[in-house]
Amino acid sequence: MKKIMIIEDDTVLRDEVATLLKNSGYDVHAVTDLSTALEQMKSSGADLILLDINLPYVGGETLLQEFRKVSDTPVIMLTSRSTEIDEVLSMSFGADDYITKPYNPTILLLRISAVLKRFTKTSGSQMYHDAEVSTVKGSIDRNGKEQVLTKNEMIIFQLLLDRQGEIVTRDDLMTALWDNDEFVNDNALSVNISRLRGKLADLGFEDAIETRKKQGYVLK
Repeated sequence: MKKIMIIEDDTVLRDEVATLLKNSGYDVHAVTDLSTALEQMKSSGADLILLDINLPYVGGETLLQEFRKVSDTPVIMLTSRSTEIDEVLSMSFGADDYITKPYNPTILLLRISAVLKRFTKTSGSQMYHDAEVSTVKGSIDRNGKEQVLTKNEMIIFQLLLDRQGEIVTRDDLMTALWDNDEFVNDNALSVNISRLRGKLADLGFEDAIETRKKQGYVLK
């Protein structure tokens, strides 16, 4: 489940966007203490940030400029301004997209989906809680500690991550391995899952993969 952070000082709009995103299957964190917005951006582990331009304490464009010094997490700017210069400035500070208010809910969801897909494709990385998953390196990195996965383990973890919170059956996993020319028998699948659990536990994710008897597995 992708995590989206909302930084918006209009509480009504913030709640509306949060509800829209939750109903669309996203994990949502809405910032209420805007005085610590930058610190929260850095520590959130969000997959995407919706950032209002007009904010108290520090303006959205300044926040974005500071955030870009430490992170390439995608950011979509929200603003009631519609002048071309604001769009140019936002993009020059590192925004990935720009949408004006009042927003069209369908357009906002499409923009979010497009940015997330583009970022995943170009970076080859995703987030699992506060850990970075690199599909290019086949590794999981949490606070500087890295676990390298085998090809089979990466295939299994990727499917569980893509469907985080949902039940993934053993047949689903076997099919994924088969599709990647990595077919294994039932016993080998159990061994791979056991090793993956161990590597996740070593990163501090104890009991990350839950077994649902006669159903499959759930990544928590």
